[in-house]
Amino acid sequence: MNTDDIDPKALFTFSYGLYIVSTTLGDRLNGQVADAVMQLTADPICVAACLHKNNYTAELLEQSRKFSVSVFSEDVPLPFIGNFGFRCGREHDKFVNCNYRMTTGGLPIVTEYTIAALEADVIDIADVHTHKLFIGRVKTAQILNEGNPLTYADYHKIKKGKSHANAPSAIFNAIK
Repeated sequence: MNTDDIDPKALFTFSYGLYIVSTTLGDRLNGQVADAVMQLTADPICVAACLHKNNYTAELLEQSRKFSVSVFSEDVPLPFIGNFGFRCGREHDKFVNCNYRMTTGGLPIVTEYTIAALEADVIDIADVHTHKLFIGRVKTAQILNEGNPLTYADYHKIKKGKSHANAPSAIFNAIK
């Protein structure tokens, strides 16, 4: 593939949000920041989350086959995002210093700096080169707090955040 024909700025025009995708396996909770989450269908309601194959959350999610998504609010501080985005869950308990609650399905949803959350059961996993696309059927969805969702563009422009090297959008770091 000739990457000279790809302008990363064109990809940056896509609308993205910023989310925490979480799962559990046994007594282990883990979650990570994700920008590639989207609703796929309305009946039944299905969503997809794209995670790097090497991420601990992807490893646990492939085994547990269930996940939650917490939607960041635009007032979330950068260090809070960093806890879920730049620390590995293999060595660090990401939930120890944040408010969260467990769903009836046994999944953590972050209740601090988030406006909504959902939980889903995995119905399919697609291999996408360096990433895995987890497709889930939504079981519950709820509004947690008033506010506006943090867009990925605002994360970069206002908060001056960077993308993790494993993020699908890591190419955006080069256009700052």
